[in-house]
Amino acid sequence: VQLQASGGGLVQPGGSLRLSCAASGFTLEDYPIGWFRQAPGKERERISCISISGGDTFYADSVKGRFTISRDNAKNTMTLQMNSLKPEDTGVYYCATACSWMAQPDYRGQGTQVTVSS
Repeated sequence: VQLQASGGGLVQPGGSLRLSCAASGFTLEDYPIGWFRQAPGKERERISCISISGGDTFYADSVKGRFTISRDNAKNTMTLQMNSLKPEDTGVYYCATACSWMAQPDYRGQGTQVTVSS
């Protein structure tokens, strides 16, 4: 039973990355889904969240208009499309089955590193 994150890497400013999280051993459609970011020296912050139905989404002001969260319940996956990346987007990105890390999500991905640098 796990949530496996992938898609991180090194990208130049202005570039794009697509992060994915795949669930195994449980059904993602039973949960809202969140993406969180921990930048070097900073606390973990919520970047985006999507409701169980997919009808409601949340984006932090810092990523609004650049990032898009989605879910595919049939494939048991979730994605975060990140465009127009900035150096301040650098950090470790985590997916989780909750919209708040403090809610102690039932499942959390292992984190994937995103580095935005020229």
